Amino acid sequence: MIEIPPADLRARPLPALGAQPIAIAAAALLLIVAGIGTIFLWRIASTSSPEQERIANGRQVQARVAQTSEQLVERTKGLELTQQQSIDQLQALQDQLHDIQALVAAQRSEIRKLSEQVGQIGTDLDSLRQSFAQAQPADTAERPAIRRKPAARPHRATRSKAAKPRAAKSQRKSVKPRR
Repeated sequence: MIEIPPADLRARPLPALGAQPIAIAAAALLLIVAGIGTIFLWRIASTSSPEQERIANGRQVQARVAQTSEQLVERTKGLELTQQQSIDQLQALQDQLHDIQALVAAQRSEIRKLSEQVGQIGTDLDSLRQSFAQAQPADTAERPAIRRKPAARPHRATRSKAAKPRAAKSQRKSVKPRR
């Protein structure tokens, strides 16, 4: 590397300020002032100012918020009405359920009473059977046993009587109703 002595740096004189930098600065200042003037004239020429626009926008937002809140209030009232109707229906169903439970309890108690009565009738019937069974052998011992002989029937008569019902049955079976 080559080192530059500090004496060489001081030997160079500062460049002289010429007319060009002042002219550039003046032109830039003029453009800035012209831009500000244009913006100022544009604001004056326009019918509404930004403050008025902000106020108008704020009022529109307030109107939307009010409308939305009114809709929410209406919906809330509708939900409250629906909820109240649901509560009323639920209470009616609960009342019906309570009535049904009371009826079921009454039927159960009636069934128990009837079951007890049937059981009592069964025991009474058993005791009657036992008393009848005990009374019957005593009655048969008192009476002498008399047997009757069956009357003699002719052989042909039994055959003809037996054949007639069978024929009637076979005739009944052969006739089938048509649909």
